[in-house]
Amino acid sequence: MEARRIAVTCIKIIMPLVLGGAILYWMYRDFDFKAMEGVMRHGIDWSWMALSFPFGILAQMLRGWRWRQTLEPLGERPRASVSVYSIFLSYAASLVIPRIGEFTRCGVLRRYDGVSFPKALGTVVTERAIDTLLVLIIMGVMLLWQMGAFSTFFSQTGTSLDSLLARFSTAGYAVIAVCAVAVLLLAHVLLKKLAIYNKVKATLGGIWQGVVSLRGVRNVPLFLLMTVGIWACYFVHYYLTFFCFGFTEPLGVACGLVTFVVGSMAVIVPTPNGAGPWHFAVKTMLILYGVAEEQALVFVLIVHSVQTMLVILLGVWAWAALAFTKRRVAASPSAAAC
Repeated sequence: MEARRIAVTCIKIIMPLVLGGAILYWMYRDFDFKAMEGVMRHGIDWSWMALSFPFGILAQMLRGWRWRQTLEPLGERPRASVSVYSIFLSYAASLVIPRIGEFTRCGVLRRYDGVSFPKALGTVVTERAIDTLLVLIIMGVMLLWQMGAFSTFFSQTGTSLDSLLARFSTAGYAVIAVCAVAVLLLAHVLLKKLAIYNKVKATLGGIWQGVVSLRGVRNVPLFLLMTVGIWACYFVHYYLTFFCFGFTEPLGVACGLVTFVVGSMAVIVPTPNGAGPWHFAVKTMLILYGVAEEQALVFVLIVHSVQTMLVILLGVWAWAALAFTKRRVAASPSAAAC
């Protein structure tokens, strides 16, 4: 049994890395990495990249504060600092094992503030459902807003849907198929985990309490404001990178929003920080907006790498800060009951 558990853990770690690495290899197999040195030195306005960092940090901080708000109706009152540190650490942990961050942050609150793990996990489920709904709404608005832009693009370039699809090679379709299979496998694993939780009544009850915690949120307008703020900060964090490069600067907010949403949907595929699927999705949309393929590859490689480094640095900061954070001596009654 122990050997099987170790094998499953290894698969969870290795498979996402292999999947992401395979997609990246296919995308950059003919890429001239020597030219990247010149781009890094003279082709990027790093001031815009630096300006984007505070928005990426604020997005995660808002997520921590909002999470704390959803826990309050359940009688759980973690410290604001610990809530934020748990978010920082969860994103960094997900770089090693995709999706493990959701459990990591619940574990941090349990360890330092005695918060019930099942209830915390339930609120995470609620958060994800709300975030998914918001992204779907944004995607719907985006499609309506950019319908004219797509029509204009096709008419001015003489590009038809058939010719656009013809630009994808057999390997391109294979990548899409692999991503689809990966999503199905992830859904299968999640369903199996849910079946395990169903066997533990107390745990399931705690999760359910967390799921319905939104009904007891005291300041609903503040909750909604923070939800919108999270995604607004994520978008600005991403969009400001357009001004780092001469070939993306004139594309405008519409292109930024389209590529942002497409990239947000692509990270559903379980790879570290969406590496591979995110590159492929954003690169494809940039090409649709007239960016040369070589330039699109440069953009996604640099932006994703820099933003991933920010996630790592925040995770290290949170780990160091938690090392000097005192644990609460007495856990809350609800946590003790679990």
